[in-house]
Amino acid sequence: GILERLNAGEIVIGDGGFVFALEKRGYVKAGPWTPEAAAEYPEAVRQLHREFLRAGANIMQTFTFYASDDKLENRGNKLSYTGAQINEAACDLAREVANEGDALVAGGVSQTPSYLSCKSGTEVKAIFKKQLDVFTKKNVDFLIAEYFEHVEEAVWAVEVLKETGKPVAASLCIGPEGDMHGVSPGECAVRLVKAGAQIVGVNCHFDPLTCVKTVKMMKEGVEKAGLKAHYMVQPLAFHTPDCNCQGFIDLPEFPFGLEPRILTRWDMHKYAREAYNAGIRFIGGCCGFEPYHIRAVAEELAPERGFLPAASEKHGVWGAGLEMHTKPWVRARARRDYWESLKPASGRPLCASLSSPDSWGVTRGDAELMQQKEATSKDQLKQLFDRTIPDSKSADGYLKGDFFTPGSKP
Repeated sequence: GILERLNAGEIVIGDGGFVFALEKRGYVKAGPWTPEAAAEYPEAVRQLHREFLRAGANIMQTFTFYASDDKLENRGNKLSYTGAQINEAACDLAREVANEGDALVAGGVSQTPSYLSCKSGTEVKAIFKKQLDVFTKKNVDFLIAEYFEHVEEAVWAVEVLKETGKPVAASLCIGPEGDMHGVSPGECAVRLVKAGAQIVGVNCHFDPLTCVKTVKMMKEGVEKAGLKAHYMVQPLAFHTPDCNCQGFIDLPEFPFGLEPRILTRWDMHKYAREAYNAGIRFIGGCCGFEPYHIRAVAEELAPERGFLPAASEKHGVWGAGLEMHTKPWVRARARRDYWESLKPASGRPLCASLSSPDSWGVTRGDAELMQQKEATSKDQLKQLFDRTIPDSKSADGYLKGDFFTPGSKP
């Protein structure tokens, strides 16, 4: 079990960001970010699980991100499968691959549109309970409440999940500034532990070192309160030093222009070591993480774990495989100090190194965050475009496609 492993001081390695990875592969739609692929294209989900397992992950998280019915039906999203069907398929796939190695299955729930629309605790908890029924039926090994921007909703999720008696982990998508209502990381962690979470931490929204810093703050808060917990971190695979409290979704590049920010495998070595030194023993990844990133984490922590991942059969640690390259200047890169000191270039002349994040300042309770089942209308889009498009270009033109005709210059 997860708690037995952590209590024994073992390092457990999570997998990566399924929605981003599968969107790039053509199986997930950006925008809804919902996991229909578990039922629609099980072979794609199964293969990604296997790649993360081979890379060194020993936690197979069910591909159930945003798989609550209120999210699946949000803003005109039309589905051929119910939430229950998606969740069941995801559990089966995760278990099948976990059984191919020494891995555990974690059933996950995440934040809901209902919370943003100011539904009551009873209504939101009912959504979590519906998902939990599937996880109980499929007998997952433990449960994760992940990707919560507001600690209040995360606490509600933990209170529901703990009813099963299974171990519960809870991770917020927050940075050092705390949740979207300004609750500090330390206080967030205390509330989650008191609600029943045995593992607490953060996932998504920020880069690895920012996330490690945030978990350190959570750890300090828990210890100051005289409580005990294990700690987890599953960050982005993107550099986000210019983010505000909302994280990477406020960056102008989100979600289709983030590639220049991707961490190298060598950055991941540094992340894994920083996380381990901070006392974090559940170390994984979220959006942007690919199997080679997890392999780098597993390779960095191989001395502590006592073994290398299977995928290292095809990878020389710190570039050792380059010793076999035909070109001598490439063979000269087969050493650790070369890759540790490298400052990668973007190859993009005149591009800024940092961005100015959007700062709309809206969160739960704001009218603009009220969710709906109907598709976003053109009038609603026009109001949003008018807030972001320079005066010289009208929103009407964008909606009509006037600025995107072939051969034209916007």
